[in-house]
Amino acid sequence: MEHAFTWYSLAPYRLTQLPEHTVTAWLVMILLLCLALRFKSALATAQDPVVPDEKFSVRNVLEVLMDVVIGLSDSIIGHHGRKYGSLFVSFFLFILFSNFLGLIPGFVPPTSVFWTNLGLGLVSFFAYHYFGVRANGPGYFKQFLGPMLLLSWLFVLIEVFSHLFRPISLAIRLYGNMSGDHLVLEIFTNLTKVGIPVVFYILGSLVSVVQAAVFTILSIIYVAMAISHEH
Repeated sequence: MEHAFTWYSLAPYRLTQLPEHTVTAWLVMILLLCLALRFKSALATAQDPVVPDEKFSVRNVLEVLMDVVIGLSDSIIGHHGRKYGSLFVSFFLFILFSNFLGLIPGFVPPTSVFWTNLGLGLVSFFAYHYFGVRANGPGYFKQFLGPMLLLSWLFVLIEVFSHLFRPISLAIRLYGNMSGDHLVLEIFTNLTKVGIPVVFYILGSLVSVVQAAVFTILSIIYVAMAISHEH
């Protein structure tokens, strides 16, 4: 995809030797780290950390976003799933902020590149297997054998391919939606400078939130299935 201008082209020489999506992913991570430090500072200085700020603040915004993700986790896994909340919130915030970065002229969202999304998918893949083994021990692998011992070899093949396709499926879904959304927004912004692009910015914002939520929900479901004792 060709872009007339990106801020990446103004970066120092050493940064321009790295892929653009890598640099923008670092930018998102640095931004999230700064917000996390600001959030931690706000909690430390609050008279009562349980009581929300009276005015609009970084703390209030992050608390709302985290409450949404934890609420999704509670509805799928239950309250005992809150121990995995940091993973789910990290997925949601990184993808959400990466998607929103693409709405700023001159930025290409890291989530519009397949390899970034595959990396996220692999993190989800290894995480839910780790949680599954930790929760069930060696018994976790019984799910791969299926209900019939005679056909266990067939069930193993099916389960292995099913699990291996999950990170690829997560990556393709996020890549397709975000690259398509970014392309449509870029086309209509170039064609019509006033009015119509606003509509696509609104739609782009909606797509950004939905795709972050979809990836996070699927990861929550995978963890729920992995830690279930009914294998």
